[in-house]
Amino acid sequence: MLTVDLYIRVSTDEQADRGYSQRDQEERLRKYCDQKQYTIRKVIYEDHSAKSFERPEWKKLLLDLRRYKGKSDLILFTKWDRFSRNTGDAYSMINTLRKLGVEPQAIEQPLDMSVPESKIMLAIHLSAPEVENDRRALNVFNGMRRARKEGRWMGPAPIGYLNKAKEDGSRYIAINEAEAGHIRWIFQELSKRIFNSEQVWKMAVERGLKCSKHNFWLAIRNPVYCGKIFVAKYKDEEEMLVPGQHDGIISEELFQEVQDVLDGRGRIYRPKSQTQPEFPLRGFLICPRCGKILTASKSKGRNNYYSYYHCTPQCGIRFKAEETNSGFVTELRKYVPKSGMVNVYGELIMEEFKEMTYHTRNERNKVLKQIEVIGAQLNKARKDVLYEKIDPADFKIMKVEGEKEINMLEKKMIQLPNDTRTIENITRRGMDNLISLDERFEKGTVKEQREIVGSIYPENLTFDGEHYRTARLNEAVRQIYMIEKELQENKNGTSEENLDLCRKAEKQGFEPRIQFDPYN
Repeated sequence: MLTVDLYIRVSTDEQADRGYSQRDQEERLRKYCDQKQYTIRKVIYEDHSAKSFERPEWKKLLLDLRRYKGKSDLILFTKWDRFSRNTGDAYSMINTLRKLGVEPQAIEQPLDMSVPESKIMLAIHLSAPEVENDRRALNVFNGMRRARKEGRWMGPAPIGYLNKAKEDGSRYIAINEAEAGHIRWIFQELSKRIFNSEQVWKMAVERGLKCSKHNFWLAIRNPVYCGKIFVAKYKDEEEMLVPGQHDGIISEELFQEVQDVLDGRGRIYRPKSQTQPEFPLRGFLICPRCGKILTASKSKGRNNYYSYYHCTPQCGIRFKAEETNSGFVTELRKYVPKSGMVNVYGELIMEEFKEMTYHTRNERNKVLKQIEVIGAQLNKARKDVLYEKIDPADFKIMKVEGEKEINMLEKKMIQLPNDTRTIENITRRGMDNLISLDERFEKGTVKEQREIVGSIYPENLTFDGEHYRTARLNEAVRQIYMIEKELQENKNGTSEENLDLCRKAEKQGFEPRIQFDPYN
């Protein structure tokens, strides 16, 4: 009488789709053993793929067969695809089992291994499931690639989005505003080139973002956030970016600007540096001699440590940090407007903002009116149903179409900026900050100090030990400085012609693109 081990394996998809349940396999195997009068030593249950023999229960069985050699004669399973779906691995494992004195056998596809021709049938039984797996995998791959080419996101939604399903069952990703705000902030901070990516990630986590450092890096490289889907290179097809079927969280221009920063192509890319409190200007200063970015460090003296901004040893330029920081505060005071002009600047900003958003506000009003009209039509239709003027089935159709149109209009409303109510507060807060700019720099944290420098000076500063120079100022600060300067010249007795020049500057206005962002 032979002693056998029963091997029962299922995988989730087969168990659900084809009914390969463990109980069914066990029942057939036990019935076969009863007919053959085999003694069952143990039953092994496996829930693992047959693509390889790296299966937990199979490893335990193999170890047991080696430890108790000769205790089992056969390993029985229902079909050869329960044993393996990889032809090469299967032949190797059969040889291993034979060395242990054990023969594998499928009760529904029995083979007499003493007959040479049986090896041909064994190859067919083993290769058929492998071919089926490969074909299924290829079909899935081609289907997913086709979906990506059509602009669909495949898989779990990235940070800032949610997986959703339409009425017809098709899936899509929708913006999750709770997380999307973090994504917008991250890209805007990176585009400023004030902090490197790791520092921005840490600040984002402090703001409430739940994301690992690795996933953060993948996110800031992912074009899905600007409404694009990446399709990888395959055979003779080149990689490509296609328009997605989802809404982007940021603009394509902002995404590309951040990629330039990350790749070092940005014109004013900041070096990675953990800034110490003594060196708020580190990474912003240019050496007046060789044009390189100045670094900073402390030097130990006889009784104390002394802080310096300095260039490379070959260049030799260095400045005392305390004097450099003090000189920068003096430089900032040039751009602090007089408190009496706050209302004038505020009015200029509001006029410019209203002019810039005139078409947007009109569009919002049109959309609101359309929503009101559709809502009124649905209310009238409900009353008509009560008075039996229209059929309930017709009303149902009208309701579905009306709600669908309202959803589309509401989606359009979300995409239209609507910060008119808060722009006055933003302007007032921004002007208050500008008035106390030097004080805020002296009393602020390193993060606040670097934000002030980065917002006022879009490009680095050159410091020669006494004076600061820069190629470009923030446009808003530059306009305020010019107005203040011209008013001061007029006060000191300049001609009316210069006063007209000042008025021209007021008419042109200024764009608060960095200091006052109404959509941030």
